[in-house]
Amino acid sequence: MSTREEIVSGFYNEYSEEDRLTRSRHGQLEYATTMAYIHKYAGPGSKILEIGAGTGRYSVALAKEGMDVTAVELVEANLKILQESSKGITGIKSYHGDATDLSRFSDNAFDVTLCFGPMYHLYEKTEVNKAIDEAIRVTKPGGVILFAFISVYAIMYANYFQGNWAAGEEENFTTDYKVKHFKEQLFTGYEVPEFEALFDTKPVEWITTAGVDGILEPIEDRADFSIPDKDFDAFCKWYLAISEKRELLGCTNHLLYICRKK
Repeated sequence: MSTREEIVSGFYNEYSEEDRLTRSRHGQLEYATTMAYIHKYAGPGSKILEIGAGTGRYSVALAKEGMDVTAVELVEANLKILQESSKGITGIKSYHGDATDLSRFSDNAFDVTLCFGPMYHLYEKTEVNKAIDEAIRVTKPGGVILFAFISVYAIMYANYFQGNWAAGEEENFTTDYKVKHFKEQLFTGYEVPEFEALFDTKPVEWITTAGVDGILEPIEDRADFSIPDKDFDAFCKWYLAISEKRELLGCTNHLLYICRKK
């Protein structure tokens, strides 16, 4: 059987992660909303750890803003792009590593920790908890941690209205509609209360849960979809204003769980 790292790396070796946040409106909205939340808690001089940094879209941008950024990425192909794109930029270091083992970093080392990719690909409860515990451990008391996760319902809306609903239902739910998590899914989705409950016994204080890309992904393929450039900035501001509404969270693909270390 393939390991989790092999499955995840196999996907990203064939997928263009580098332009994911720029090539579509839902990617652009995800980036704009996520950066807005980062800027609530970090600024020039902040010591940042990004776990699951991908090709470095966030890490490189934050380093250019004067933050002290450390990036960790599991997939070697993504890490290579990150290292190339960060050449000549001061204030950024990058390492190959896994979210479940941050032993190279000391306790209480970072002001803000970003865990943006790993929770999409972790399935075993022990590994999920280890990744959460490690992110908390390396963050300073009073520091903020942003965990990205995916809505299981948005997975269904975005991927299974092309005559393949039954396959999506079987992959993501049990026969009594409980959410499934297993590594062959590649991407695993959560109900919002289910993800929030992972932190019930952790030494953190919940700040908020927010969506970052709304319903754009499942509707962007429509022939009549259009958000022209002249409207997009206003649309991003509008979405940021409603991004924490509980009644909308299940429909957004990517979400942020934001907490403060006690």
